[in-house]
Amino acid sequence: MKRSLILGSATALLSALALIACSSTPTQRSAGETVDDSVLTGKVKTALVDNDVVKAGEVNVDTYKGVVQLNGTVDTEAEKAAATKAAKSVTGVKEVRNNIQIKSTKVAADRSAGQVIDDATITASVKTKLIEDEITKAHQINVDTRSGVVQLGGFVDSAAAKNRAGELARSASGVKDVQNELEIKSK
Repeated sequence: MKRSLILGSATALLSALALIACSSTPTQRSAGETVDDSVLTGKVKTALVDNDVVKAGEVNVDTYKGVVQLNGTVDTEAEKAAATKAAKSVTGVKEVRNNIQIKSTKVAADRSAGQVIDDATITASVKTKLIEDEITKAHQINVDTRSGVVQLGGFVDSAAAKNRAGELARSASGVKDVQNELEIKSK
């Protein structure tokens, strides 16, 4: 009798600890939420690839607790709207936040190979600064550069991380402007 009571108590304690370990905190997702968000991200990317209007390679997708954030640069307003519609069509998506920028036709047509390389260099420099910084978590931040304008997207843990990422991006050589579209993880 005493043995079964101890065994039952131990089982209850271990179950409670397992539930606590798997629960989410205001800025951290549980294991289940992480998997759910990864699945949603994959489904949204697939919906973008399947869409005839959207150039899926131009759109970054981030998901946090069912909220999808779209970042990147596309050619037209119709492509931006189609990306939103495609993301909203995915079952399980709670909200879509579309931060996609429209390319200027003149700038897009006039971009030389050198400008493309300059933008890639700026992106690499910003990513390196994010990786080296103790406040920012580089894996949470997408960096896209077009004609010297850096767009930061994704979900970060705090306002300090968002602000620091913007500061680091502005400090990179060749940056003309920073569009800080980072969102602070909801509580």
